[in-house]
Amino acid sequence: MTTRSIVFPIYRNQANIPSLLQAVADFQSRYLGDIEFIFVVDGSPDESGPLLVKELKGSGYDYKIIFHSRNFGSFTAIRTGLEHASGDQIAAMAADLQEPPELIVEFFSKLEKDEADVVFGQRTGRSDPPLTKLLSRAFWTAYRRLVLPSMPSGGVDIFACNRQVLEAILSIEEPNSSLVIQLFWVGFRREFVPYRRRERQHGTSAWGMARRFRYMMDSIFSFSDFPIMLTLWVGFAGCVLSLLFAVITVIARLLGNIDPAGYTTLVLLITGFGSAGLLVQGILGCYLWRAVENTKSRPLRIISRVIDGTAK
Repeated sequence: MTTRSIVFPIYRNQANIPSLLQAVADFQSRYLGDIEFIFVVDGSPDESGPLLVKELKGSGYDYKIIFHSRNFGSFTAIRTGLEHASGDQIAAMAADLQEPPELIVEFFSKLEKDEADVVFGQRTGRSDPPLTKLLSRAFWTAYRRLVLPSMPSGGVDIFACNRQVLEAILSIEEPNSSLVIQLFWVGFRREFVPYRRRERQHGTSAWGMARRFRYMMDSIFSFSDFPIMLTLWVGFAGCVLSLLFAVITVIARLLGNIDPAGYTTLVLLITGFGSAGLLVQGILGCYLWRAVENTKSRPLRIISRVIDGTAK
């Protein structure tokens, strides 16, 4: 018999808990209890965790509520849930339900029919304010160009996979990485299911531009050598131009066409090359920092407690 698991990262979702529990009840009735629910409370400062504990107690569901000691990020929370999942098919979705729960049903169906090893939700549209849409479009356009060309234009927020893919993902233990890129990196057969993202009903998203920028940096520096190669070629071009400039300068000086002052030229050259040097050091520092982080062997997250509702 095929078993299923769904992972929900929880952070500032107190207002969404009633809707989330209704979706959980729908899953429970559809799969006749042959499903487990894993809620990972990622250091949420509101009452999301206690509310889940209260509402799920005595529900008869097969569930776990896992509390992180602090906020470690949504992808880390999902990974924690994946580590505790026991199903043959495992899905992850946001607790705000902006991705329709019906997608999970379709994901499980494709996995059950062995049409794919991992299934992603492909956004075709979103019911967000114009500015949010513009910023999101710019983010994913840059992401596809700099990190992963095969990424759908709207990005990926929801997925499901089989046990083989899950074990491959869990074998990767890297801090400051990207779970989404890891799912693409491990390969296997992929399918995409199009959907339109719903409007957020409660609260505001914690996934702001600062988190998006950090997410892109983690993805770039963990899976791409683009910044290093760009620096190399810019440096090479700079050397060629500097040599050309030096030749022209010497010839002009010998011909008496250069004003000895040269203050403006010196200021521009010093400022330009100084800034370029700092930029290169910053890029190298990002790579070195991540290499150092991977050698520290610190846990990816710390779990403060687990409430196991599997025993009925």
